[in-house]
Amino acid sequence: MDDFDRDLDNELEFSHKSTKGIKVHRTFESMNLKPDLLKGIYAYGFETPSAIQSRAIMQIISGRDTIAQAQSGTGKTATFSIGMLEVIDTKSKECQALILSPTRELAIQIQNVVSI
Repeated sequence: MDDFDRDLDNELEFSHKSTKGIKVHRTFESMNLKPDLLKGIYAYGFETPSAIQSRAIMQIISGRDTIAQAQSGTGKTATFSIGMLEVIDTKSKECQALILSPTRELAIQIQNVVSI
């Protein structure tokens, strides 16, 4: 996340229409994530959720259809990965989630984030 600017991210404004009723989580702890997932988030270098993460992760976990757009480097891949990893049963061998990627580069990036 070398090109991520935390100050700029904090200044983002969201349209009231698109974020009405969405709770903003200022910490990963406030999302009540699985302890192992939380450890992985911190091990990956995240300290606090970015603007997109603070709004979209819980929407994904709750099962709501979610469209989340943000600039490159703001943590979108981590956003849907965290949401997905929170709801799947890691003990099950069944397919529980499918990630579609428009490019091979992005697919490799996603695999690197999700593979533990």
